[in-house]
This record gives sequence, structure tokens and C-alpha cells, in this order.
Amino acid sequence: MDLSGAFGRAVALVGDAVIMLRHREGGPQAQAVGGSPAIPPAKPQGGLPTLKMLTARGWAPGTTPVAAPGLKVNAFATGLKHPRWLHVLPDGAVLAAEALTVTGTVSSLFDYAMASTMRRAAAAGKSPNRITLLRDADGDGIAETRETFLDGLNQPFGMALLGDTFYVGNTDGVVAFPYTEGASRITAKGRQIATFKPGGHWTRSLLPSPDGSKLYVGVGSNSNIVENGLEAEQWRAAIWEVDRATGAHRIYAGGLRNPTALAFEPQSKALWAVVNERDELGPDLVPDYLTSVREDAFYGWPYSYWGQHVDPRVMPQRPDLVAAAIPPDYSLGSHVAPLGLVFVTGNGLPGKYAGGAFVGEHGSWDRPEFNGYKVVFVPFANGKPNGKAEDVVTGFLDADEQARGRPVGLALDKTGALLVADDVGNTVWRVSASGAPAEAAQR
Repeated sequence: MDLSGAFGRAVALVGDAVIMLRHREGGPQAQAVGGSPAIPPAKPQGGLPTLKMLTARGWAPGTTPVAAPGLKVNAFATGLKHPRWLHVLPDGAVLAAEALTVTGTVSSLFDYAMASTMRRAAAAGKSPNRITLLRDADGDGIAETRETFLDGLNQPFGMALLGDTFYVGNTDGVVAFPYTEGASRITAKGRQIATFKPGGHWTRSLLPSPDGSKLYVGVGSNSNIVENGLEAEQWRAAIWEVDRATGAHRIYAGGLRNPTALAFEPQSKALWAVVNERDELGPDLVPDYLTSVREDAFYGWPYSYWGQHVDPRVMPQRPDLVAAAIPPDYSLGSHVAPLGLVFVTGNGLPGKYAGGAFVGEHGSWDRPEFNGYKVVFVPFANGKPNGKAEDVVTGFLDADEQARGRPVGLALDKTGALLVADDVGNTVWRVSASGAPAEAAQR
């Protein structure tokens, strides 16, 4: 379906008109963030998606994001190609997985609008399909050297190192590579230990089990709300548990539309995830969330959301699964698109952050007012969220509401500073402790 030229421009204009109309109808409600969010009535939007198209501009020379008081931010590495995910090796080197969404042939107005939006936001194109190694040898918080650690991959995302084996979450499977301590490049051929269906949400987060025998893998849905049929969703919208030795796998937990990041909470040792929820039920539905993940549990998708709130678009329904759906622990707000998650360990950051979670919010594309585009901190106590989310790194949108950057994956470096992958700014930012608030010049 060729939706190009003047017709394509008309689609964009229609999208803007839909935004304006729905904004005049009352505008978005205040975002519900926390453990018990107010869930407004669903407003299915029909065939035309609500779009607010963002243009990727990048960072002007000398500008940076803005860090919260007590923190400072600097560019750890620039000039990357759409860095999405980060992993810190034992020797302190930082790995950045560089990958892009690859858009295929579109078959509907919605598909075209989605693809157009992603291209404009510099989120789609030819994927670099590599992992780059960044090394800060002198410890000044800036990487002096970079090397191609692995290439020839297929939309790499999650990474894990266990002993002498390095794992990559490609969109079509988990691949294991032999690794030598201190190596700056892997040239050996990988061995695929798990295979995923292509299409839909392509990111594959990885997390080793505490004993190192298994890998947990986040596998997002094929669609927004099963518009491609239930068969296309088999083994998707779930967290897999993969045996490292045999490749045997099972669904650890299901009903999670797109579990983009996984981490163990340091006190309880429980598995937690951030999840991107469904679209087209209105600007204030459905809340994206941070949640603990119970073994063999079901979290609602596609039949319901936030527990027993039934999605009226899904037929036939499954009241048995709706009744069993577990509400998430913590709402991050609707359409914020959380992608990164890391719990704070060590003492590299001010004490107020100890034990809590940083979340990278990539930002909305389908509501009248932008939401997300920042890194937030969720305080924890006794293994559970304990308080309101706080903005930690902001300034990713400029005064014209165009994107200087968009935060994605997060990691802690060897000193305990926070690293933030910025896939629009093509930068890895480093956030560390400071004795003073961020300078006004950064704004």
C-alpha cells in the first residue's frame, strides 16, 4: 500500500485535526501516578489514531539534559547511531546496543501513520545492528575510546554476561557468544539458544536468574490489541524463562503487553519489570507501569487492563483470565513508554536514591499532550514502591516541543553513576552526584 506524497501529508494533517478535536472535547486528565491510579472510562478511538508527531532535532552544541538538584549530567559518549540499551562489563567498559525499528510494507492508514510518526521521530530506518564498546580509561566520566564489540546482529537489545558467555537479545532470538575477559571485540560465531517470532514489538530484554542457570527474556506482543489474530500472539506478551544449558523455555508470566526492561529488586530479590500498555483507549488510558512479576501469573493483556478493567475491543472475551488478572504495582502514567529500569545499588549517588528504581520514559506519540520524555525515580521501602515518582533527568523536549533526545536504557557504571541511553540524541549521558543544582545554562 503506497501511502506517500500528498496523501501522506494529508494523513499527518488529519492526525493533527484529530488531536485538536479531542483536545477541545475536554483534554487529558491529570496523569495518575502511583499504586492506586484512578482509571477513567475507556474511549475507543476507532480507525484514526490520535497522533502528536514529534520531530527529532538532537542536541545543540554545549547543551545537555537537566539533572535534579544534587546531580549533574555530562555526555559520556556522543555520535552513536540510535543507542537503545546499555550493559556494563566487569572491567568497567560500557556496551551500547545500537538498533532501529525497521518498517515494512504498510497495509492500513494506522500503519502508515505509525510508520510516518516513527520516521519523523528518527525511530525507524536502516538498523545499525551492532554493539559498541565505550571505555573511560582515565576515569573522568567521558569515554575516550570506542570499538565495535559485535556486529552483524538483528536489532540487538538486551545483553548479559555469564562467565565466558555473552548473550544478546536479537529480535529473532537469544544468541550466545564465547567471551574472553577484557576483550574489546567478539568475532566468533554465535549460537542461537531461543527463537522468537518476528513482527510487532521487537525489543528483547535479558536478565540472568540469580543462580545464573536461566535467562529471563521480555517478549512484547505482535500488535496493539490482537488485531492480527490470537495465533500471532502465541508465546508473546510475556516473560520467558530460558534454560541456558538446553535452550528449554516456558512462559514465566503472561499478559504483559510489552515488558521492555527486567531487574531484580535488591531487598526482596523479586523480579520486576516496566511494561508498555495498549493504545487507542484515550489519552489517559492505559497506564504504563512498573510491577513485580509473579511466577505463572497473568497481567491482563489483551482481555483486560489494570486488573479487571475489560477491554471492550477484544472478542471473544475470556472472563476466566480477566478474573485472574493481577493489577500492577505502580502506575507511571499513560503513554509514557517506559523502556529503561535499574535499581540503585552502591553509594555512587546521593543517599535519597538508595534502594529505589530509575525508569527511562521514552515518551508518548499518541496523546494530545506529550507525556514522559524524562528519567524518573521511584522510591522503594521494604521491597515495594514508597512514594511519588520524582523527575531526575529532564529537558529532552525543547521549547517548541521537538525532541532533543529520548531516554531509553539505563545502567549504573562501576562508580555507581547513572548512565542513560538517548536514542534520538545519539548519546550516552552520565548522571553523577553534585554539590549544587544543575546550572541554569543547561536549560
